[in-house]
Amino acid sequence: MSLSRLAYLDCNAGAPARPEVVAAMAEVLAEAGNPSSVHGPGRRARARLEEARGAVALAVGARAEDVVFTSGGTEANNLALRGCGRRRLLVSAVEHPSVREAAPDAEIIPVDGDGVVDLAALERLLAADGSPALVSVMLANNETGGIQPVAEVARIAHSFGALVHCDAAQALGKMSVSLSGLCVDFLTLSAHKLAGPAGIGALVVSETVTNLAPILRGGGQERRRRAGSENLAGAVGFGVAVRLAAGNGAEVGRMKELRDRLETAVLARVPGAVVVAGRAPRLDNTSCVALPGVPSQVQVMALDLANVAVSAGSACSSGKVGESAVLRAMGLDKAVSGSAIRVSLGWCSVAEDVEMFLSAWCDLARRKGFEVRDAAEAA
Repeated sequence: MSLSRLAYLDCNAGAPARPEVVAAMAEVLAEAGNPSSVHGPGRRARARLEEARGAVALAVGARAEDVVFTSGGTEANNLALRGCGRRRLLVSAVEHPSVREAAPDAEIIPVDGDGVVDLAALERLLAADGSPALVSVMLANNETGGIQPVAEVARIAHSFGALVHCDAAQALGKMSVSLSGLCVDFLTLSAHKLAGPAGIGALVVSETVTNLAPILRGGGQERRRRAGSENLAGAVGFGVAVRLAAGNGAEVGRMKELRDRLETAVLARVPGAVVVAGRAPRLDNTSCVALPGVPSQVQVMALDLANVAVSAGSACSSGKVGESAVLRAMGLDKAVSGSAIRVSLGWCSVAEDVEMFLSAWCDLARRKGFEVRDAAEAA
């Protein structure tokens, strides 16, 4: 294998944009026109924007008018939590930093050892205080891929009169995502997680929600829910990406085969390794593996030198050396939680990428004193 090849295994941080997405965006960027203008170019831009809005809405079973375009998942999460009108906020212990930091005083819903939210604890928290609340629980975790029982969360929350927000940024394009199926009031989406462009996302707002205060003010865009000139090229790219993702079942199956091959080899070749939440329901493209005692950042840097790109924790926390807050909330031993890396595959991933990872990671494990079996011995 040539080191000139890059094995990009960090698609949960951002998947490479599909060629069709890039082409559609380039076409838009070559034309003039602001969707808020009433002249011909403006009307054509508005038509493109609304076509993209309809595509995003269709992907999650919502109405087009329910889709509020944002600058990404972070802004969508902030809009939901800060604009919902509820002072009492409850968030799961494994939420993305854009939820945790948007609600620093929120009550924390604990999770079990697989990172699954404790439904009984949620019910107890809601029963303890009758004030109007919003509950925020993600659909799929960005670090472990773990899938949450969001529909059951919504059933419990709604029985206490609470609103429900779900960050589905990692889930869209990798599993079925439905606003009505999840029974949530707010749904966060992000384009670059499913091979669309960075810098565009959406908050999908249930038609039952009558009040959503904007956090960005200064214009009447997005039905006065989000001021500022719309990112037309980004929205068009988002629309193309969700349409392409609608038929990618075979592709997701291929990712699962590669992910399972990687995890089987990791456990067989390095007996001291750990696959986090390996038996829990997870996204088919995501693996969280640990070399106990070897810091995550050491592994990330060693793999980078071998032209293999992976992450340690959330991409929004990159550059920070430390224990993962998500894995700590799961109650994992510090030797594991401080030594875990995330491998996330995408539409561009191939078997050679997995082999490059295994070669480099096993070499590192051997250098760090782990027992490492060769591939033939482990088979």
